[in-house]
Amino acid sequence: MSDSPEQLADKLLAGDRRALARAITLIESSRPADRDAGNRLLERVTPAAGQALRLGISGVPGVGKSTFIEALGNHVIDRGHRVAVLAVDPSSALSGGSILGDKTRMDSLSRRVEAFIRPSPAGRTLGGVARHTRETMLLVEAAGFDLVIVETVGVGQSETAVAGMTDLFLLLLLPGGGDELQGIKRGIVELADLVVVNKADGELEAAAERAAADYRKALRFLHPRHPDWEVPVLSCSALEGRGIADVWAAIERYRDCMTANGELERARAAQARSWLWDEVAEDLLELLRADAGLRQHAAALEAEVVAGRSSPRVAAWRIVNEFLERQEQSG
Repeated sequence: MSDSPEQLADKLLAGDRRALARAITLIESSRPADRDAGNRLLERVTPAAGQALRLGISGVPGVGKSTFIEALGNHVIDRGHRVAVLAVDPSSALSGGSILGDKTRMDSLSRRVEAFIRPSPAGRTLGGVARHTRETMLLVEAAGFDLVIVETVGVGQSETAVAGMTDLFLLLLLPGGGDELQGIKRGIVELADLVVVNKADGELEAAAERAAADYRKALRFLHPRHPDWEVPVLSCSALEGRGIADVWAAIERYRDCMTANGELERARAAQARSWLWDEVAEDLLELLRADAGLRQHAAALEAEVVAGRSSPRVAAWRIVNEFLERQEQSG
């Protein structure tokens, strides 16, 4: 006999890793029958969540995110913490298939009992952050992990998404400067609470130090996200483990600063409100798509939009109005 959502929640709260994995699978399920069970599970565990530090990490493909996260995770675990890594893997736009290879890339970290690595396919989610990443964060926090790392697919719209669900956003960069510095989008850098130039080893070590100096100068001309925090720019070699202790020390300073001035609490509250309305929008969209009686009219309006005979805004308003009328009639 399978566990009820409440029983599964109790096992998760007791630190059962299998229960945690099953719980994440449940809340990620798209089956309508699992929705109520997932809601009951979340209601049970949410009061126990929220105590972890939430760290978002992003960077261009090839910057060494997985190597960096493994080095940082091992360093933090050695200091008595428990680390959960939520790695959002790229999905094929055609098949929906996902590589889900982060456990392979983080071999030493995945073998540690104090670590939990959960790859999730990004699917069609905007910005490369899985829709249920936020729920998964609550689950791993309730299971006792006190550092949650969210790794995004890469540089792009994912920065806004991950910065809106974590406490600290870390931007990982490759060695380079000059023209390469000009190529980094200002909006991406402005989101960063900590900038780290990776691969400061071998022939690239000098280039990494020069790049870090260039970024420090550039950041002086940008408006800081937090008035009490000057964004540090550090260099490290995740491959060799050098500079990782300095990165963790900067993360701890940020946490202490944002906790002391109340900014962390205010940001969490704003994120919770945003999450609520994101879920409302997703649920309403699912209801619209599930209304069989509306599909024919919606398809006709869609054809009008594609042909250029109707505005998307007007067509959308007509679809919503018809949906509301149908709900009123059925009620």
